[in-house]
Amino acid sequence: MGKDKVAIVTGGNRGIGLGITKAFINAGYVVIVGARQDLKLSNIFGDRVIFIKTDVRKEDSHHSLVDIAIKKFGNLDVYINNAGYSFWKPISEIDDAFLGDLLDTNLKGYFWGCKAAAKVMKSKGSIINISSLAGKRGSSNNSAYVASKFGVNGLTQSLAKELGPRNIRVNAVCPVLISTDGLIEALDMDYAPGKGDPSTFILNFAKSNAALSRMPTASEVGQTCLYLASDKSSAITGQCINIDCGVLPQ
Repeated sequence: MGKDKVAIVTGGNRGIGLGITKAFINAGYVVIVGARQDLKLSNIFGDRVIFIKTDVRKEDSHHSLVDIAIKKFGNLDVYINNAGYSFWKPISEIDDAFLGDLLDTNLKGYFWGCKAAAKVMKSKGSIINISSLAGKRGSSNNSAYVASKFGVNGLTQSLAKELGPRNIRVNAVCPVLISTDGLIEALDMDYAPGKGDPSTFILNFAKSNAALSRMPTASEVGQTCLYLASDKSSAITGQCINIDCGVLPQ
């Protein structure tokens, strides 16, 4: 199996990450999923998916994922930093423990993934960071999450310049309000805008903000990532691409 294309997806077993994993497996990749829980994706995808228990906050965990790709397959084509979480909280309620964990997961975890991938990637490698429309504009009670995603976009733009001479491309995608279990849970928290009825909030947001009057899907994020990993996007790097059904035209 040494000639297989290999992708690593952190948090690739649920939500947006699962949509990405499915897209790459369907395109013929082997996907190494680094996540906290083994949700038995191998029961669905067989040996096209490999689960590795991973704490993305720790640099060594990312190097372990990369080492497995190289030892087992001899190459790493794509590294997708996806693992992270949403959490609305006003700044008056933010303490060091909360901010530290959110930034360790949503931002530092991406740094470590990029570092590990860059260590082994060859020419034509692709790093993709799953950011958010929150990386383009702020929103109330969301300063910690927004700051983490602005950071992801800055990381992406900087590393595109740094790794470009090696023909390694670095891009980000910026989805908006994709109805995953994790987002629904976050939207229903005390300070979140969907408190009490997250699904109706998303529906109303789509009607009033999106050009297409709907929100994107995890599958559509996966297809965009697949494009950014392919030779069809060989001139695209350093971009933070909105997947937002026209919420923020740019």
